[in-house]
Amino acid sequence: MASLRLRLAAWLLLPLSVFVAVCGYLNWQNAAEVADYVQDHDLLASAKVLSDRLIWEGDDIRASVPPAALSLFVSPARDRVFLSVTGADGRLLAGSPGFPMPPSRRLEGVDRAQWYDATFDGLPVRAVITQRSMYDVGGAQDVTIAVGKTTGSRDQMLRTLWWPSMEYLLVALVLAIVLTTLALTWELRPVVRLSRQLAQRDPLHLDFVVDAHALHTELRPVADTINRFVRQLRMHSEAQRRFIADAAHQLRTPLALQASQIEYARYTRAHRQNWETRRADMDALWLAMQTSNRRLVDVTNKLLLLAQAEHGDAHTRLQQVDLAAAALRSVEQLAALADRRHIDLGLDAPQAAGSAAVQAQPALLDALVGNLLENALRYTQDGGRVTVGVRLAGAVVELTVEDNGPGIPAEAMERVFERFYRVSQDTEGTGLGLAIVQEIARAFGATVQLAANPHEAHGLLVTVRFPAGVPM
Repeated sequence: MASLRLRLAAWLLLPLSVFVAVCGYLNWQNAAEVADYVQDHDLLASAKVLSDRLIWEGDDIRASVPPAALSLFVSPARDRVFLSVTGADGRLLAGSPGFPMPPSRRLEGVDRAQWYDATFDGLPVRAVITQRSMYDVGGAQDVTIAVGKTTGSRDQMLRTLWWPSMEYLLVALVLAIVLTTLALTWELRPVVRLSRQLAQRDPLHLDFVVDAHALHTELRPVADTINRFVRQLRMHSEAQRRFIADAAHQLRTPLALQASQIEYARYTRAHRQNWETRRADMDALWLAMQTSNRRLVDVTNKLLLLAQAEHGDAHTRLQQVDLAAAALRSVEQLAALADRRHIDLGLDAPQAAGSAAVQAQPALLDALVGNLLENALRYTQDGGRVTVGVRLAGAVVELTVEDNGPGIPAEAMERVFERFYRVSQDTEGTGLGLAIVQEIARAFGATVQLAANPHEAHGLLVTVRFPAGVPM
């Protein structure tokens, strides 16, 4: 992109330059009209003087050229003047022979005159012709008077009339260019200063605030936008630091436990002599390591899933997905877990394929439903009940997961969406399930709502509302 100063100067000066050019052209036209009028007036005046000098001498007409007829054309340009007086029979009475006449004669106006342009003796001339009737006892005779003059004085008058006004316009244009450049340089100083301040900032420190009052009114929205953007970056940066710290804390525990278990296994192998005792210890150790490893894998998978849900492309590459089919897949995958704990797991969804279509990414939608259902099964007591529901409510498709477990205390309803937050420490889990659900729902334009189960004495009802897609 070109410089903002140059672009603004161009937008300001281009119309002004066009205006100067148009004014110069109009002034030229006006000056040309004035110069033509003065020249034509002098030509006609000279022709009238010649007409007044026509006399009869016997049966012939005589024409004399007085000095007054030529004095009208005296100018510094030293124009050449040509005269022609001819009788009705075309005989030259006075003046230059071969003087050019107009192709067609149209004498008009009170003065019965006609002006035209011609070339005589290799020179461009402006000429006028007029007629006079000479009466005598023998009758009347028409005499044609023609006067021509080269255009030097006319061109000089044109320049004299046009150039002074054009000088003023050019001087004004130059002053406008200089003043515009100085004004833009002066007025854009706050922007340049802001640019330098931002360039000198450490990108790892997001504690700066742009002073909007130091900028022009038109630039204050830009400063406010920068400040909001910096605040959002600061919030994301702080959230990322907290997330990394929490993730490190969550990963450190199973890793430390595995390290101690490996060390204990090495000690047992080296110091236990009784094989039966050593084998029992090793079996218990392998079981503990398997549990620790499963928790480590679970935390890692949840972190990767959360990062995928937070990615910028999560809300752009959406497609039509059947929510009822996704709910059915999750129920089938977790049916074995529900059966082991004797939990009544049910699904209430439309039977027609594609009737509950939503805009989503299939993998993330499966993760959303799976996390909700896994949380419900984890916190519901043995022999409890968990129901997954899908229904179309106008322009919204609702996914509900309800259980009759212990529920969530009212004071913890807002905190359960925080990463690594767990209501109960007695149950295995990563504390990332509902955080993942919220991020995926936000990417799909959906909302998540938690409430007490209205159909049970206690329990939890989770409702996710999706904008309805086009039926599949």
